Amino acid sequence: MKNIKKILALVLVAVFAIGMLAACGGADNGGGDAPAPAGSGSGSAPAGPKHFVVATDKGFSPFEFEDANGNIVGIDMDILAAVAEDQGFTFDLQYIGWDAAIAACQAGQADGMIAGASITDERKANGWIFSDGYYNATQGMAVAADSDIAGFADLAGKNVVVKNGTMSDQYATALAEEFGFTVTRVSTSPDMYQAVMGGQAAACFDDTPILKYSIKAGDLTMKYIDGTENDPAAYGFAIFNADKQELVDLFNAGLANIQANGKYDEIIAKYLG
Repeated sequence: MKNIKKILALVLVAVFAIGMLAACGGADNGGGDAPAPAGSGSGSAPAGPKHFVVATDKGFSPFEFEDANGNIVGIDMDILAAVAEDQGFTFDLQYIGWDAAIAACQAGQADGMIAGASITDERKANGWIFSDGYYNATQGMAVAADSDIAGFADLAGKNVVVKNGTMSDQYATALAEEFGFTVTRVSTSPDMYQAVMGGQAAACFDDTPILKYSIKAGDLTMKYIDGTENDPAAYGFAIFNADKQELVDLFNAGLANIQANGKYDEIIAKYLG
């Protein structure tokens, strides 16, 4: 009888042990801590192309302007698009004007700006971080089509208009005392041109290629005064936060590539011949 009891006890222990092993095995196979198989959809999704917000000026032909169909076009726009395609990033464009573009970048609402911004030491000292230069430009003077002004000497006692904070602003301001004229500042190119054509200002100072292009295209009833140019300076893409340096690096790399493969020359020829 004792032997039978011992045998039964051993059987019960064995059954209990087998049951425990089965339970443990089930927990290992179905537990939440088991790694998901490859391709199951867990983990981070593949990273898409880098995306940026870029601000620009308004009415700055032929670098950025609105065409008859409402599209924002121009040299800057085509260069930016070509660089983005070359470097594999995407961007949203803010067509908001010169002062607003600077403010958007400084406030972190835009990552960078492309707006025919001349590269200068003064701007660098004030927090601008530039790309390599992508176009060399001078600044010059234009007057109403029926004006008899032929040069700086004819500006004595008169008012000229410039776009605030630009190289043209600096150029006109530097000449004002010598030639006896006053300087009025506005926020956008259209406001500046309208002041001249409407008789509120005797002349405006602006980037030479912009004035010549717009006058030739018939967009401005003005005339350009040859011989009023200053020394050329390069345009650059700009950021205002060192954390955005990647965007400048991408722009520089893409610019070098489109200059090497001929795309840059095609863009310049498209607008300036």
